[in-house]
Amino acid sequence: MKKNNILPCVIGLGYVGLPILVRLAKKFNVNGFDINQERIEFLKKKIDLNNEVKEFLLNKKITSSLTSKISDCKKCNFFILCIPTPISKNKNPDLKKLSKACKDLSKILKKGDIVFIESTVYPGVTKNICEKLLSKKNGLVPGKDFHLGYSPERINPGDKVNTISNISKIVAYPYKAKKDIVFKVYKEISKKLFFTKNIKEAEVAKCVENIQRDLNIGLINEILLVCKKMKINFEEVINLASTKWNFIRFKPGLVGGHCLPVDPYYFSYIAKKNQINTNILLAGRKTNENMKLEIINDLKRYIRKNFKKFPSIVFAGLTYKENVADLRNSLSMNIYNYFKKNYRNVQGYDPIIHKKISKKIGIVNSTKNLKKFDLFVILTRHNQIKKQSRKLKAKVYDYFN
Repeated sequence: MKKNNILPCVIGLGYVGLPILVRLAKKFNVNGFDINQERIEFLKKKIDLNNEVKEFLLNKKITSSLTSKISDCKKCNFFILCIPTPISKNKNPDLKKLSKACKDLSKILKKGDIVFIESTVYPGVTKNICEKLLSKKNGLVPGKDFHLGYSPERINPGDKVNTISNISKIVAYPYKAKKDIVFKVYKEISKKLFFTKNIKEAEVAKCVENIQRDLNIGLINEILLVCKKMKINFEEVINLASTKWNFIRFKPGLVGGHCLPVDPYYFSYIAKKNQINTNILLAGRKTNENMKLEIINDLKRYIRKNFKKFPSIVFAGLTYKENVADLRNSLSMNIYNYFKKNYRNVQGYDPIIHKKISKKIGIVNSTKNLKKFDLFVILTRHNQIKKQSRKLKAKVYDYFN
């Protein structure tokens, strides 16, 4: 592969893959592959149901390159896998989708190709699982016929400051061969690259980034619980504590999405496999997962105190994070579903979710479609919802404010 003959292919066009594809399309002729045919059809119409990529960025060069057939990507020579790696019901790593993507890619992989994994994994997955699946049936020799690297995604959905182009990015690549090509591709994705030869260290780093954040939010959530119980002003406590030079300020909230609720389980899984007992890794998970039940019970108490009969309620903001259209692992959605299942006169509302998705899951994305209500419950604090709540005559419940 020559520098002027790089043909990238992004496999998996979700919250991570699609922005990467858009970045690469500015420099290269790219292909975008996703196993979900419906997703491809929407993107070809310049519709991103995730609301992460604006319509004008999905130009003809991009839409004409999209496919749900891996065979259409056989001319490509630089593959970037952006595949979800969730957890199972037992909270163990679920690598089924990533494994399938590797098996599919192995059918068209050829001598000279480069493959990068962007998915969150525990240390050892890239070399011990992905590499074997990529070479199992095609006779290719890893490190000789094709080269495999790891670059953990750091995309922060909804963040308009730390965007994909200006965040720092780890690129783990253990070979001298074709390192210049790797650099040429990844510098089009991010301006700040940190190269390392050790893939396992990069795999751990990705887990650690999110474990640290999950623990910090869990800590601040627990402090909030104590302050509420003792009728102590939480905000003032944090303001006072922040006067110390080394205090780190974190906001309490519901923790969801595709990273924080997942990554601690990936790392604790491999710790157990190595017979290491850990006490702290999952401590944040326990507190953060219990916040759903805490809010349900607190809201019930609020209703008993303020209403003679059960009110008609709008649950506002159902995505996992403010100003983001992602419903994955959303505790807000779980809370809404609980009340929808057990009580009457319950409505779901989220102005960020695409109307096609909101219709599919039975909620509304416009206040015009809301019926009359007595109580406005804010779960995820989108900017639009915060503004709307100030104008309402109905009572407003917001656990975190």
